[in-house]
Amino acid sequence: MDLAVIWDKFAEHLQSFEGIEEYQMKKIAGIPFIYIKGILTKEDMEEFIKRAAAKSMRGKRLHSETVYVRQNDSRYVYRHRFYVPQEKMFCCGNLCVDCIRLRG
Repeated sequence: MDLAVIWDKFAEHLQSFEGIEEYQMKKIAGIPFIYIKGILTKEDMEEFIKRAAAKSMRGKRLHSETVYVRQNDSRYVYRHRFYVPQEKMFCCGNLCVDCIRLRG
């Protein structure tokens, strides 16, 4: 799964919301940060981020995490990442305690 496609969809969905004027993603030390400029409150901005992430992850086994960092004037900065869940998705045959066959 190519996360670049997910990031592109995320940017597209996020910029489609009214009230968001500018979006930029930067990787600093390998950690993705999103810079969003808009005329929205912090709560509205976080709601739009959640909705855009959900739309871009639809049909994929991904999770997202968003952490507020700071605000300068009308520009919000968040640490945002998409990640694959750390759980077993197949049986390896070693009779593990957390085997996927034992879910139910």
